[in-house]
Amino acid sequence: FIFKFLYQKNHSLADILIVRFIMQSLVYVGKFLGRHGTLQNPAIRRIACLSALSDTHQMLQKTCRDFVNAEIVPKAAKHDREHLYPEDQLKKMGELGLMSITTPEEYGGTGLDYLAYSIAMEEISRGCASCGVIMSVNNSLFLGPILAYGTQKQKDFWLKPYTSGDKVGFFALSEPGNGSDAGAASTTATEKSDRYILNGTKMWITSGFEAGAGILFATTDKSLKHKGISAFIVPKGLKGFTLGKKEDKLGIRASSTCQLIFEDCEIPKENILGKSGYGFKIAMQSLDAGRIGIASQALGIAQASLELATNYAQNRNSFGKPIAKLQIIQQKLADMALRVESSRLLVWRTAWLKDNGKSYTKEAAMAKVAASEAATFCSHQCIQVLGGMGYVSDMAAERYYRDARITEIYEGTSEIQRLVIAGQVLKELAV
Repeated sequence: FIFKFLYQKNHSLADILIVRFIMQSLVYVGKFLGRHGTLQNPAIRRIACLSALSDTHQMLQKTCRDFVNAEIVPKAAKHDREHLYPEDQLKKMGELGLMSITTPEEYGGTGLDYLAYSIAMEEISRGCASCGVIMSVNNSLFLGPILAYGTQKQKDFWLKPYTSGDKVGFFALSEPGNGSDAGAASTTATEKSDRYILNGTKMWITSGFEAGAGILFATTDKSLKHKGISAFIVPKGLKGFTLGKKEDKLGIRASSTCQLIFEDCEIPKENILGKSGYGFKIAMQSLDAGRIGIASQALGIAQASLELATNYAQNRNSFGKPIAKLQIIQQKLADMALRVESSRLLVWRTAWLKDNGKSYTKEAAMAKVAASEAATFCSHQCIQVLGGMGYVSDMAAERYYRDARITEIYEGTSEIQRLVIAGQVLKELAV
C-alpha cells in the first residue's frame, strides 16, 4: 500500500546450463507474471515479451526509479569519490520500506515478496551500487536469518529497529584466513555459565562501521568441524568488540568494509540464533537468499551501463551521423541487452522459486553468475562505446566498471557458484 500511495502522489522519488535455464525461465516467469495489464511504464517495456508485472510490482518499480533519479543519482558520484556513507539516502529508503521489503508488516517491514525485493534492488543499484549492497545485507543477511531462525523474543527485539533505515545490520562470516571456505571458522565462542566468550577476527564486513548489530558465526565445537559452528546476534558497543581498519576499495566506495575484532567479548546465551551447531546451515541458507540480492545489484549495474551507452550513442556524432547508426556500436548494444535480459529472467525465476517454497540453491548460483558477469561485460562495453569519455570520472561509466567487479567476488565467487551449480546438476542427473 505504501508504494500505491507514493505512486498516486507522484512521489519523486555456467555455461550451457545457464542458457538452458534461461530458456526454462521463459516458461516459469511467464506463469509467475501471468497477470494481464498495460505496459505504459517504460521501465517495464523491456520485459513485454513475458507479461505485465502486477500492479503492486509496477508501482514499486516506478516509485524506486523516480526516487533513484531524484535522490540517489545526483549524489552517487560525490559519495563514491569521497567515500561518503549515504546515510540520508538510506533513511529515505527506509521510509519507503526498502530496507525491510520481505519483513512482515507486524515487525515494521513492508511484507512483500522476493520478486519485489529483486525489482527494488535492481532499481536502487542502477543509481548507486553502494546503496544496493547496504540494502541487500540488511534485508537478506541480517533481517532474513532472524526471521527464519529467531525466537519470538529475538524477533520482537531486533527486527523493528532495523526496518526504518535508521539502523543497519552486518553479516560476519568471512575471516582473514578463509573466505570461500565458510566451514573453516577460526573465531570461537566458548560457553561459560550464562554467556559465550567470543575470540577472533572477521573480515570484509559490509556496513561494519555503521551497523548497530549483526549476525556473527563462530565455532562452538571444533571437533564437529562445520557442524560445530553457531550463529549469534551481536550488538555493537560490547566490551572486547572493536573495529579494524576501513578498507580502501576499488568500487562500492560509499559502503564501508572493515574488520571486526573480538577479544574475550561476552554475549548472553540468549543471543544464539537457532540452536548450537546451526550456524553453517543458517549461513548457507542466508547466502542463497543473499545471492538474489547481489544478482539484482549486478543487474542494476548492467542496466545502468546499457542505458548510458545507448543514450550516449544516440547523441554522439561521428562520421556525420550518430554513432548509434554504426553497426559495430549496434552490435555492442545488442550484446549488452542480451545479457541484461537473460540475467533478469534467471534472477526473477529464482525469486519465484523462493517465494513459492521451492529449492533454489542452484538457480541462485546461476543468477549470480549470469548477472555479475553481465555487469562486468556491460560496464566494460559501456566504456568502449563512450571511448575517452568513459575513462574519466565526469561520466558514470568508470564507476559502473569499478562497482561491477565485486559482484563476481562477494557472497560467493563465480568459481564457487559454478561448483554449486555443478554439484546440484550431478545430484539431479545422477546415474
